[in-house]
Amino acid sequence: MSSDGIYLRLLEPGDAKPMLELKQRNRIFSQPFEPIREDKHYTLEEQEKEIGNGIAAAQQGQAYFYGIFLTESDKLIGRIALTSVSRGVFQNAYMGYFIDQEHNGRGYATAAVTAVVRKAFDELQLHRIQAGVMPVNARSLRVLEKAGFRQEGLARRYLKINGQWEDHLLFAITKEDLT
Repeated sequence: MSSDGIYLRLLEPGDAKPMLELKQRNRIFSQPFEPIREDKHYTLEEQEKEIGNGIAAAQQGQAYFYGIFLTESDKLIGRIALTSVSRGVFQNAYMGYFIDQEHNGRGYATAAVTAVVRKAFDELQLHRIQAGVMPVNARSLRVLEKAGFRQEGLARRYLKINGQWEDHLLFAITKEDLT
């Protein structure tokens, strides 16, 4: 799928090296919004393992990890994921994403969120996508608002981010919101 200068595709084994380089380049920039990760996370072996786990999860319909690529150069500039996919009466997934610091502020995150939501509803037959964002992450809050998500509440001490239990604003979008 392609939109606004980017396209998404499921991550493949060959993406491990570019993903490693992306994460290494953005380690300090991303740290305030990420869990504390061991140094081994920033190794090729660990990125290969994560991508392999993602492929297996997609085959089982449990999660989908997409690379965000620039259309003009095929450069990997981020990742967007649908995780904890629930079926039955819920038809829900949680969404998380990040964009290379060098490419922030250009609309790529909004384009990726919009594209993955369409894919979730049209191809994966999900009904609801949820996302949580720390209140201090103004850019990510704006991405979700521009993509049509609604704020549904505040979860206190929701996730352990950068070594601290952080509050998150909870957002969601349902298929009906797009019609």
